[in-house]
Amino acid sequence: MSASFKLGIVGGAGWLGGAIAGAALSAGVVQAEDVALSFRSVKPDRFPRSFWTDDNQALADRCDVIMLSVRPQDWPSLKLDAKGKLVVSVMAGIRIAEIGEKHGTRRVVRTLPNAAAEVGKSYTPWIASSDATEVDRIAVRAIFDACGVQDEVGSERDIDYLTGLTGSGPAFPALLAEAMMRDAVAFGLSPEVARRAVNTVLTGTGRLLELNDASPADTVAAFLGYRGTTAAAIETMREAGFDEAVAKGLAAAFLKSIAMGKA
Repeated sequence: MSASFKLGIVGGAGWLGGAIAGAALSAGVVQAEDVALSFRSVKPDRFPRSFWTDDNQALADRCDVIMLSVRPQDWPSLKLDAKGKLVVSVMAGIRIAEIGEKHGTRRVVRTLPNAAAEVGKSYTPWIASSDATEVDRIAVRAIFDACGVQDEVGSERDIDYLTGLTGSGPAFPALLAEAMMRDAVAFGLSPEVARRAVNTVLTGTGRLLELNDASPADTVAAFLGYRGTTAAAIETMREAGFDEAVAKGLAAAFLKSIAMGKA
């Protein structure tokens, strides 16, 4: 595989597969003619210059990089011979060894992007099999840099943990936002004002952390140092078990990721 490659996305009609394809195309990582996507029943209207098929093997045969973007529970029924090509999985819980054995290749990369890939803000951890080449790694970095930020991590255990921490993507900030908005409405604010206020707080925080490459702990410490309204809120939340609730939630996600791989 050269620096220029043909990308096939099994499940390209789905939300995540389509988001990755769109990001890679927008960034110029691949050209539209070098992208193949598969669908189950209805061919989408997106990416008209790319190759669409309902035959996953036909997709695999014409591509250098084969991405598996299907639900983990649907993967056991997926029939596809990769013929030694690079296979990139975005499925939670499924191990590298299992993927390689099932699809006939020793060049496997396991990744876990999140929902923010759609807007180029995903965090994607990944790990490659020992037979994956440096050229394979270059392709993976290019694809997921287009989706946001990527890191090659040290073990599949790291991927399992990050399945909960970052794979859940916007879910955790959205959970906090939902609680804040519910309280604001209960206080008496209109839902429209509450939604705009809460959404702006979260998006503004994300932007500040991104631009300044700031430590969240330093940001919290700075507000605690002012000893004002924010400090009162943070200390009360922590006394109510905020940190422990987050840790328990991440632990549950970690265990679920491992269980999914054994199902």
